[in-house]
Amino acid sequence: MAPIVVNQEYAELAELAGGFVHDLKNHLSTLRLNLQLLAEDFQEPQTQRERRALDRILRLQNECQRLVDISNDFLRFARVKDLQLTPANIAEVIEELTDFFGPMARAANIEIKSYLPADLPLVALDRDMFKQALLNLLLNAQQAMPAGGEITLLARAEPEGVLFEVIDTGRGMTPEVLAQAFRPFYSTRSGGSGLGLPTSRKIIEAHGGTIAVQSEVGRGTKFTIHLPALKK
Repeated sequence: MAPIVVNQEYAELAELAGGFVHDLKNHLSTLRLNLQLLAEDFQEPQTQRERRALDRILRLQNECQRLVDISNDFLRFARVKDLQLTPANIAEVIEELTDFFGPMARAANIEIKSYLPADLPLVALDRDMFKQALLNLLLNAQQAMPAGGEITLLARAEPEGVLFEVIDTGRGMTPEVLAQAFRPFYSTRSGGSGLGLPTSRKIIEAHGGTIAVQSEVGRGTKFTIHLPALKK
């Protein structure tokens, strides 16, 4: 597999930003700890003033948690570079992930249908990173189906590798949103970091593959992934 060439200046900037966000998380941890101690002091508010104070503390705790979540998303995005590639059966990896995601899907009234042939060619995968990329797609599908629906997983062999599709019956995306889908920090969801889909694309491309998306409002979304077969 040919190495992915990364612009040196971009790599250095990503490393610098990653270090900054890591330090930021340390300060957030200190802030969260002190907010937790304050919340314990006001655990049983006796006056209106104390109730207002507790409400503000809880809001600050929620904002801290959101910053931690965004920081974690950014670190995953910035540090996709050195993959630990090993030969893998993609059907087995997908089944492991759907077993993990299954309880969340059932709780959201989502049915998962898988059509994964047993004779797919082997691909070179960093299993954990690839699962993260697919999990982001599944979570994106779940968020697009707040009342439930279906997620279909399809795979087939191609002359040079494997094609894999994730199809949902969600609300779909407008052309304007679709054009921005892989742009970092772009999100239509309140509280979203906008890094889930960009991270998935970065992981797929680091595997030497490609990812594309098709969507139509009211009819759902389809992500198509192409991965090269393991060279013998």
